[in-house]
Amino acid sequence: MGYRHIDTAEMYGNEEPVGAGIAASGVARGDLHVTTKAWHDHLAPDALRRALDGSLGRLKLDHVDLYLVHWPAPGMDLAAALSTLVRLKEEGLIRALGVANFTLPLLRQAIEEIGAPIACNQVEYHVYLDQSGLLDYLRPRSVPLVAYCPVAQGRVADDPVLARIAAKHGASPAQVALKWLLDQDGVSAIPKSQRPAGQRANLDAWKVTLDDDDRRAIAGLRKDQRLVNPAFAPRWDAPAG
Repeated sequence: MGYRHIDTAEMYGNEEPVGAGIAASGVARGDLHVTTKAWHDHLAPDALRRALDGSLGRLKLDHVDLYLVHWPAPGMDLAAALSTLVRLKEEGLIRALGVANFTLPLLRQAIEEIGAPIACNQVEYHVYLDQSGLLDYLRPRSVPLVAYCPVAQGRVADDPVLARIAAKHGASPAQVALKWLLDQDGVSAIPKSQRPAGQRANLDAWKVTLDDDDRRAIAGLRKDQRLVNPAFAPRWDAPAG
């Protein structure tokens, strides 16, 4: 279909089949962008190296294009973790390093205090969750926000506002929700679908052209619905400092 960015993680338990799929695809390695992530209990320097070695082995790759801290951990030594990732980059095992699920205070620590070359912050972002604070910080620094759960775990399908916009454009509510993200400066989206038809529909979201009325209607939706909030998550409302 043309997909070239693969987002996986050690926690997903699917790196081995992803690696097999890459090997069988016939697509040149240089044409792929492969992202994987280290789990929050593997952030000590030695553990990070082992985690990456394990991921590379399962993926059958000699490097990944992007390696992320999957979740921050309470009491973690962030400077040590990020300096380890920088060394892994220098060794050619990763092309870029980044973070996921980082709050604004954690981003400030990583970027301003530690000075790490953060390539992105991957966070939950969709039509029901406001991330304007993160975007206001990331955009001037040219750090992309990568939106996971971009169709709110399928909840957009039953939204009457999105359904009305979708009908106007001959699209689906999920395509409208995806294009709303893709139209934003500094935002990319990583939808997932197990069905080929869903995968094609996600790609076809690029064909939707939203207008100002559509964007105003979407802006009127509630923006306080966080769907991914495990017990180990950081304090999302922590002051920026």
